[in-house]
Amino acid sequence: MTDSSTNDPIRLNGKLLLAVPKKGRLKEKALALLDGSDIQFNRSDRSDIAFSPNTPVALVFLPAADIPAFVGRGNGALGITGTDCIAEYESREPPTETTGVEQILDLGFGRCKLQVQVPEKGEIQTPEQLVGKTIATSFDGLSRKYFRELEAKQSNGEVTNGNGGEAKLKTNILHLSGSVEAAYSLGMADAVVDLVESGLTMRVAGLKPIATVLESSAVLIRSKHPSDPKWVDLITARIRGVITAHQYVLCTYNVERRLLDKVHKITPGKRAPTINNLEEEGWVAVQAMVESNRTAVVMDELKEVGAQDILIIKLENTRQ
Repeated sequence: MTDSSTNDPIRLNGKLLLAVPKKGRLKEKALALLDGSDIQFNRSDRSDIAFSPNTPVALVFLPAADIPAFVGRGNGALGITGTDCIAEYESREPPTETTGVEQILDLGFGRCKLQVQVPEKGEIQTPEQLVGKTIATSFDGLSRKYFRELEAKQSNGEVTNGNGGEAKLKTNILHLSGSVEAAYSLGMADAVVDLVESGLTMRVAGLKPIATVLESSAVLIRSKHPSDPKWVDLITARIRGVITAHQYVLCTYNVERRLLDKVHKITPGKRAPTINNLEEEGWVAVQAMVESNRTAVVMDELKEVGAQDILIIKLENTRQ
């Protein structure tokens, strides 16, 4: 591994390596997650390595598609990538007892679908109709696996070539590293297999989905044999705390004790609410974690049953 600005080997000095996307749809949210976990770092514009001054961690900036291999082969201890990238890596390098990655945490962002897309005004309506045709994709492994299974179904499950080997794929998988959606309009392919978030890009290209190969989201992964399991567990706990903080807010309010059964149904808390007596007889103060996307509804319902002084407090981090 070298510093791209000098081409000299970087001295990592036993740092725990955490791989993060260097660009693309996952980068900014991944870095925000690390910032919330207090993993500080300074990165020069030309370097793909950034050292953390407050943790024994070095961030390695890689394409998201390369992160599963980097972690799965034991070069890095942790990584943030998409489950689509993991599945593509494992389609080429099936995991063993010592290689491959462990998915340890869904990060709650980067949700998308790997879909088979065909011309909106064309005659093709099912993926079975694409067998034997040309498919453009950057997900070669997953596409080959998907169409191999379709071909096997059409041949009544026969997947060998007669000599005990794997049958030759009839469908032509054309690898493209970018602008996959343009392959049909350029006359390069009959259909595409690509990631879709909103679907707008595909619609603009005149394409529509007819099948979903897999659904994907960003995850935290770890090596099966990390160099420092203690710090791997600590960083995981920090990241999990940030995710929980994003998902919940702290709701605090005052209410008459006689109404506790009613308000408990509205704010049961993540585990249970905290209840403290107030100086005013018959009244209590309640604190409970509430899902952040239900905040307005919860406040309305609490007010309706008689709660007062209702406050919502945003969380920065948590620990379970």
